[in-house]
Amino acid sequence: MVDYKPDNNPAKLAATDDRGESLSMLEPLVLSQGSKHRPALSDLAVELAQAASGFRRSLPDGVMTALAQLVRAMNCYYSNLIEGHDTHPVDIERALKEDFSADKKQRNLQLEAKAHIAVQTWIDEGGLDGRATTAQGIIEIHRRFCELLPDDLLCIEHPQSKEKLAVVPGGLRERDVEVGRHVAPSPGAIPRFLKRFEEVYSGLGKSEAILATAAAHHRLLWIHPFLDGNGRVARLMSYATLREALDTGGIWSVARGLARDEQAYKQLLVACDATRRNDLDGRGHLSEEALARFTRFFLETCLDQVKFMEELVHPERLRTRIKLWADEEVATGKLPKQAGTVLEAILFRGELPRGDVPELLDTSERTARRVVAALIDRGVVTARTTKSPLRITFPAKLASRWMPALFPEQRE
Repeated sequence: MVDYKPDNNPAKLAATDDRGESLSMLEPLVLSQGSKHRPALSDLAVELAQAASGFRRSLPDGVMTALAQLVRAMNCYYSNLIEGHDTHPVDIERALKEDFSADKKQRNLQLEAKAHIAVQTWIDEGGLDGRATTAQGIIEIHRRFCELLPDDLLCIEHPQSKEKLAVVPGGLRERDVEVGRHVAPSPGAIPRFLKRFEEVYSGLGKSEAILATAAAHHRLLWIHPFLDGNGRVARLMSYATLREALDTGGIWSVARGLARDEQAYKQLLVACDATRRNDLDGRGHLSEEALARFTRFFLETCLDQVKFMEELVHPERLRTRIKLWADEEVATGKLPKQAGTVLEAILFRGELPRGDVPELLDTSERTARRVVAALIDRGVVTARTTKSPLRITFPAKLASRWMPALFPEQRE
């Protein structure tokens, strides 16, 4: 998680003490209306909204549901990677099936990934709607994630004294911290800063919320409300904000782009900690120029990820890759003949009633059931009940074939 330096003498400041830091230290929370950067960034936000909407409309509901499930694992993988934890989506899938590694360290990372997936599922089901940038919502993200972690991941070490410090799920920090050169607000001041954060970011319309997502991302990290886990909470908050403002359907995530350009991501965040340089650098305490640069990077990263995912699951290209895989499986006897036809039909329609399979394959009900059972056993088709329509699934173990470059292949 995010590196930090606790105060060398934390006992000198009680948990309830507030040094009275001015809320103006957090300004600007949004780009000013007169900012020279606003027009171009507003255009970029509009372009992102149009691209995200077009991508979602291009997918059948069944395919979108399956893709959103895979994106949860992808988002978890890349968010973990930013924290220095490499848990491959295949291992994440295993954790979701209670298949844990015998190695304690790897098992802990699987449990961490499972916790992340649980929180994102809650977000995708609307649990945070309207509350992503509220103090209550932010605390709940932290609580829901941390309460599912093993004890080993809820204990961090003071870098100087080597004292073991407990991370309390949903608990605001009770110590001074430094993140790089940034000295975060005193513990007692955190509620005041979170209240100001909520007042600004929870009152924005959808277009302004899109434009301000990057600013909120940094400003939450600047407040640093928790002893640990702030980076993950900020990324989940941003995911939830974009999901709601752009109606993303959970089928893409900025985390992949941030992890792939992690150095720029972290450098730009650090730059946003800088104070205003001169009279041309906004009117707040912090640099508006730096905030604009991070906003551009963030929005461009989002747009890049939308375009990447849209290209990756383009119906014809996806169908071709899946058909090639199915043909190979049939040729090696791992799937029955005509399995590929069923997969194609599901991809085209979004879902396929079981009763349509015999006619589709021009075969008996018994043979149709055998084909469907084989596809379910391979984990590429699913149904909520034995009478529900068939839908596609995107297993992480097949991602290198079906969706190349979504994430690296698993190392042996």
